[in-house]
Amino acid sequence: MYIEELVGRDTVTTLPLATLYAARGRLRPRPSLEEGLDEAVEVVGLLHSLGIDLSTIARQLQAEGLAAFAASYRKLLAGLGARARGLLRERLGRQTISAGPHEPVVEARLRAWAEADFCRRLWSRDPTLWAPTPAPEVANRLGWLNVADVPAEFAEELLAFAGEVRAAGFRQVILLGMGGSSLAPRVFRAVFGRGPGYPDLVVLDSIHPGAVAAVDRRVGAGRTLFIVSSKSGTTLETLLLFRYFWGRAAAWGEPGPHFVAITDPGSPLERLGLAHRFRRVWLGPPEVGGRYSALTVFGLLPAGLIGADVRRLLERAQVMAEACAACVPPAQNPCLRLGAELALAGRDKLTVGVSGALAPFGAWLEQLLAESTGKAGKGIVPVVGEPPGSPEVYGEDRVFVRISLGGTERPWSDGRLAPLEAAGHPVIRIVLDDREDLAREFLRWQLAVAAAGAALGVNPFDQPDVQLAKELAWKLIKERPDEPSVPGLGVTDPALGARLWDWLRQARPGDFVAFQAYLAPVPATTALLQQVRVRLRDRLRVATTVGYGPAFLHSTGQLHKGGPNSGLFLQLVDAPGQDLPVPGEPYTFGQLLRAQALGDYQALEARGRRVLRVNLGPDAAGGLEALLQALGEGR
Repeated sequence: MYIEELVGRDTVTTLPLATLYAARGRLRPRPSLEEGLDEAVEVVGLLHSLGIDLSTIARQLQAEGLAAFAASYRKLLAGLGARARGLLRERLGRQTISAGPHEPVVEARLRAWAEADFCRRLWSRDPTLWAPTPAPEVANRLGWLNVADVPAEFAEELLAFAGEVRAAGFRQVILLGMGGSSLAPRVFRAVFGRGPGYPDLVVLDSIHPGAVAAVDRRVGAGRTLFIVSSKSGTTLETLLLFRYFWGRAAAWGEPGPHFVAITDPGSPLERLGLAHRFRRVWLGPPEVGGRYSALTVFGLLPAGLIGADVRRLLERAQVMAEACAACVPPAQNPCLRLGAELALAGRDKLTVGVSGALAPFGAWLEQLLAESTGKAGKGIVPVVGEPPGSPEVYGEDRVFVRISLGGTERPWSDGRLAPLEAAGHPVIRIVLDDREDLAREFLRWQLAVAAAGAALGVNPFDQPDVQLAKELAWKLIKERPDEPSVPGLGVTDPALGARLWDWLRQARPGDFVAFQAYLAPVPATTALLQQVRVRLRDRLRVATTVGYGPAFLHSTGQLHKGGPNSGLFLQLVDAPGQDLPVPGEPYTFGQLLRAQALGDYQALEARGRRVLRVNLGPDAAGGLEALLQALGEGR
């Protein structure tokens, strides 16, 4: 009576979900409202003869029904409002932005976005926010906005696989990947550590022979699981590392069960994984770009394998999605407010202060900013890992952000930030209450950077300038695997200091110095690079960045060649005594790395960039010590 007898064309009937489920499978729907119409007219006529006024009854039912619905709806809204205010206070009230004299500019941007209906159009996947005509690189790259719609079954499947890996006795997971495939897993490992009984996670995103050999020494026979991660399935470094470690695993017997692939549907890596009988081939969403993939299987599978609660991570991301939803005015939207702050004209150096377990988040954010905004001669230069200094060492091109976990703020304490605020620099403070809030930050910054890209007039989802360096490197490795002579300096040059400063005198206010370290990423080298960058920053009053090659080619390489021509690029190479062959190829890992460095050098020159190479010799640490000493000499 309730369902089958109330079916009519061009009508709508509301059903409680339980009623629908109870009737499912037994319904025989038909246009029942069109049956027995003559009899119905007679019945209505009889009602009038019995003194029953159907119109009066209908008006009374309507008034009572509307009053009951309105009361329920007001109660619902009040409950939702109280819950939302609690969530916002608990989870989102820890972002504070001090724009200083730039506050009117930020407010004007937020008003313009409100007038343009920016937030609704963003969540509607409107590609014209970034391009006047729809472009595939935009329309097909907005799947990361679906984070709130991830089915619960996905998290359960990840956790079930993590249990399978744990039960199989694996003690460590080695992830082979570059760029977006490696940066988020590295953050998860640093923040969550290794859960009790779970395997450890090691991320290898370098082909320097020293880095490959160091990971090779950690491989335990039969107890290591390898993740081969590449969205395109064609990333050269990842596939060559797979070949190398496939050979290692073959010594244990059948290697397939020791390998897992994460890639996009239909990619060469999917076919390779199936052909080699990998333990599992996981397919990610093809409509999500690599730098926006932290909350997909590319980030969440490695997180789950070390014991992180994937369900809670997705819940936290959903809270941020709701706080920045289409119905939230831009002035109250934490992500849009952050995006407006990032797009300040003239303040294009975002200095990121993170420390402790959150330190790798800076590298993830570096790629997101550099690859998303560094094109068409524009861009936000992420300055990550630069130690804090006094106000006088900074130019007028800086915005500062401190991201801390549970109040662990050193060295970027309020004592360091307050003088910068007083000097008129914009300062952003973000506090994570616990580890699961990390998922909130991934989405916050993705939304903010997408908005900043719209304000800058660039497409945040393509990377048009990275292919040239790859093509040049591949040409070099095929034609001449031995490095030809290139302009540069050696650390044994007695005039090293003078020649370095001759080149560095090109620096102008608003420039930055980028150290491109084609070296093994070891703590001793990193510490020396930090000393070198601080010395240059304090002398030149310019921002400094450091990236290890070839990983930075998948991170900041786009900004270096497509962003503003404000960079001085100091390429650092070494001559390691140890080298490793690439299985099935006539070249070694060392030769490929040298070809990549030279290819990037040539690509920078082709883009009119200021670039200088320094060869540190066979001892990278000793070479950096010599470089540091040379920079300390008179200018």
